[in-house]
Amino acid sequence: MSSTLEKIASDLADDTIAIMQKTGDDRLHFEVAKVLGSSSQTLEEAYLHEVRVRLAGRAAKAFLKDKIAKLAAGAKSGGAPDQ
Repeated sequence: MSSTLEKIASDLADDTIAIMQKTGDDRLHFEVAKVLGSSSQTLEEAYLHEVRVRLAGRAAKAFLKDKIAKLAAGAKSGGAPDQ
């Protein structure tokens, strides 16, 4: 992938996710992808990849944060945390 393609896809993914968080519109990235796909399938694919990576990373971080909170709660109560 060219650096220009990666930069544009990355910037669009960041902007889209920021708007998704503010509006609660969890399907916005598909609408943006449709706009991109009408003129550049290559950019559409790179953009969707960037969005998926970011959303997956956020989900994993939320999972780990929850896991840590459960471990801390288990340690405070003296019991074993749920697995």
